[in-house]
Amino acid sequence: MTTTTQSSLLYGRKGMTLRLPPETHVIEGTTIHGLPAPEQAVRDALHRPIGTPPLVKLLRDRQPRSVAITISDITRPVPNQVIVTALLELTRTAGIEDQQIVIIIGTGMHRPSTEAERTELLSTELISRCEVIDHRAEDAETLVPVSQSPPVSINRRFAEADFRIVTGLIEPHFMAGFSGGRKGVCPGLADSATVRRFHSYPVMADPRSANGVLEGNPCHAESLRVARLVGVDFLVNVAIDRQRRPAGFYCGDMERAHAKGTEQVARWTTASIDKPFDLVITNGGGYPLDQTFYQSVKGMVSALEALHERSTLLIASHCGEGVGSPSYTQTMMQWGGDWQGFLDHIAAHDEVVKDQWQYQMQTRVLSKIGVERLKFITDALDIDTQHRLAITPVWSDAPAPNRCQKFINTFAAKHPQARIAVIPEGPYTMIQAIQP
Repeated sequence: MTTTTQSSLLYGRKGMTLRLPPETHVIEGTTIHGLPAPEQAVRDALHRPIGTPPLVKLLRDRQPRSVAITISDITRPVPNQVIVTALLELTRTAGIEDQQIVIIIGTGMHRPSTEAERTELLSTELISRCEVIDHRAEDAETLVPVSQSPPVSINRRFAEADFRIVTGLIEPHFMAGFSGGRKGVCPGLADSATVRRFHSYPVMADPRSANGVLEGNPCHAESLRVARLVGVDFLVNVAIDRQRRPAGFYCGDMERAHAKGTEQVARWTTASIDKPFDLVITNGGGYPLDQTFYQSVKGMVSALEALHERSTLLIASHCGEGVGSPSYTQTMMQWGGDWQGFLDHIAAHDEVVKDQWQYQMQTRVLSKIGVERLKFITDALDIDTQHRLAITPVWSDAPAPNRCQKFINTFAAKHPQARIAVIPEGPYTMIQAIQP
């Protein structure tokens, strides 16, 4: 940690720059830089994979009639164009035509992608080369069973392909430990019942369902179990720097390559603190992650290790697309004023309502500091809606950066001895408390 008088926070597409008291602690991991030649780096990783022969050899040996490549949806800042372009070079080298390939956007239970989002994800040129489809978790005709006890169904086009490639981003994940790897299949390509079970109350209530934790994490375990059932022939995962540039590629065996990536990402993103702070300033991760309140919860939960019971957490998140899915919005409108009642309700009912898990994770913060000390700043949600989201809005007619600055100035003036910290990269930082 260092001291500073200025800090840039991720917020929407543009970010925001804040002036902070000179003794403010900056909680951040190791400074990393994007690869100077990412196109060549991914080719090298594909030729020298972890735990498997090179991809082109696998393809030549197997000669698959069909290849499925799954990518993340718009909520993840994955450099898909770099990855998919390299993959298509090798499939063509192996004698596989573009017409034999389907690219599946692994939406999980998120909404389908728009035409503009597909272009942003892949480019017009790539879309013109291959068939591109969205996974639809609630459309039974597009799914195929892979297990009966418990029942699990997976995207049919992926499960029935002769060769299956999973791509994705490795970053800290507040439930599953890390993203990437097995999560490209579950929840990315799973049926809605499996996704609900993956996010059920007991799984989310387990303290091991947390940032950076894989061992004993039931969320990770279920995701990995489903991915093994389906079978993944090759993994292409990436880590990125703060400017969203590729910083490392991890290709090959789904489990071994992912493990290698999580080890490196953990080293890059972990920040150690000696004790909690009185005010912690964070964010929802910037575009594309912070476009809904639903995703903004990740920034809140990721700050937990830096909080004590009387801390104030200030989070800025753009929320340009609103609260989230209709079912999540309905949950918040119904229960946002009674988080303890919400927990009691879902603990007593086996039915898992879509996206209830995000509010359950938010209650980890609420149970520690309460609604009053969870301060929220956005430009995109009206004040009436915010009051029903189990947060305390910091509200005025001024733009979000001005409101954020004014709140910090006022807090520092009222509490001159307060310990203040900022987490510039929000949910992309893992905080580790050093034990005395």
